[in-house]
Amino acid sequence: MLQSLRIRNLALLEEVSLDFEAGFTAVTGETGAGKSILLGALSLLAGERADKTVIRQGAAACEVEAALFFEKAAGIDAVLASLELPACEDGLLLLKRSLAREKPAKITVNGSLATLAALQRLGEHWVDFHGPSEPRRLLKESCQLELLDLFGRAAEPLASYRVKYFKWRDRLAEREQTVGETKLSPSQLEFLENQLKRMEALELSTEAIEALERDFSRMNRGQELIELTQALANGLTGDDGVQGRIAGLLREARALEAIDAASRPLAERMAAAAIELNDLGAEFAALGAELQFDPEQAEQISERMNTWLELKRKHGGDVAAVVAARDELKRRLEVQGDLEGALARLEKQIVDAERAMRAAGKELRVVREKAAKELGKVAAKGIAQLGFKKADFQVRVVALAQPGPAGDTGCEFQFSPNVGEAPLPLSRIASSGELARVMLALKTVLADLDDVPLLVFDEVDANVGGEIGRVVGEKMAGIAKSHQVLCVTHLPQVAAQAASHLVVTKDQSKTRAVVGIAAIQGNRKARVSELARMLGDRTAKSALAHAEELLGK
Repeated sequence: MLQSLRIRNLALLEEVSLDFEAGFTAVTGETGAGKSILLGALSLLAGERADKTVIRQGAAACEVEAALFFEKAAGIDAVLASLELPACEDGLLLLKRSLAREKPAKITVNGSLATLAALQRLGEHWVDFHGPSEPRRLLKESCQLELLDLFGRAAEPLASYRVKYFKWRDRLAEREQTVGETKLSPSQLEFLENQLKRMEALELSTEAIEALERDFSRMNRGQELIELTQALANGLTGDDGVQGRIAGLLREARALEAIDAASRPLAERMAAAAIELNDLGAEFAALGAELQFDPEQAEQISERMNTWLELKRKHGGDVAAVVAARDELKRRLEVQGDLEGALARLEKQIVDAERAMRAAGKELRVVREKAAKELGKVAAKGIAQLGFKKADFQVRVVALAQPGPAGDTGCEFQFSPNVGEAPLPLSRIASSGELARVMLALKTVLADLDDVPLLVFDEVDANVGGEIGRVVGEKMAGIAKSHQVLCVTHLPQVAAQAASHLVVTKDQSKTRAVVGIAAIQGNRKARVSELARMLGDRTAKSALAHAEELLGK
């Protein structure tokens, strides 16, 4: 959950530090007061792109930082590990992002520098935004199918289907490529076979190529390397080398040891140094011997290196690209040997792959059809609570003309707001207000399946009438039992049911507008006043009485 948030010099807000509680937090304020600044700060920490116009005028930089607590941090720690970022300490994730006018932007995660892409990856795991445009997503078939699969817990059968689907597509592509192959002439075949022999003559592994390049470099600078190794060997173990001089010193150390036994450890260290220097001299001499390539060996190395450079230039800059080219050439030659047989084998593979895909698609369809019936029932019940007493909501699973990555079935959400009217696709009958209520009902149903801890609702109740605001508030409070909920609302019936309440204000009494955000849940008088304002007049006795009634005891 979001524990704390600090915002500095963002838009019209100078600085604010906020603490958050678990459960349902309402955010209210006059239209244009700056409620979007709070959501903008969270969006920045979730990795949304932003330009420098968001920096408060006159300020050099804006800064947003947050502390998020994960009771079970294993999941977020795994994401952090994949991004090579520090793990959470005691379940605490610390995010900070700053934008400066004259300097590059800076992002830190748990105190370590991070990229915008990393912030976006992390954002997927801690916050989910639902804005005013969210209900319109319901008109998209892909969104409807995504919600159905989430409700039906269809991730596993969908993943199994996708593996088989893409295998089938790969076989189809391979057949198309093979059909395009033409019969090569004997001379063309001979040329390709010679190319393959040259490739296979090389050991195409990273280690082998590195060894080849090292040997080639040694051979090209062989004389220089030999002279250096000989100089080092002679300097260590030659007639005038270090070894000869240290032998005399060692004799003196032994003489000292005979007089004073306490010096023995020093004499032993000198003896060990003499042995090590002798070994070093021998190893430098051996290395020099290795560097003396005979003419036949040198010719082989040069030939192999020339082959490698040619292949690398022709097929790509690394071993993997050349290996891929070799395998493709081998495939072409195999196909040339038996084009008809290769096509026949591919046809069988395609039939087998399609059969496996269709079977997986059938299993997925069974899961979806069962989920569609259940989702239709529970969503219809939720929609009825939101003011459509006689509404009908159904989820229909439909067969697709051709299988796709998401299965061989799609789905269609159908809705009838009035009794006696047949349900029709949402896109044909739903108004913005109807869509908003359908989305709220679905979000309530699906909330327990969403493991993202923070859900942010930005005026999703904007098209909902005040008469059912209480029910909307109850649903928000219900979602808040399993998630932390932050809801920007204009409905006092919704705000009154929040456990925490933030008010956004804009002060224009001075020479410059300033936005402020304050928590008022601990001040009943302030909260009654804010609800009365939302009801129409914070000074009217009737509005104040109604606000008191909404808050209850």
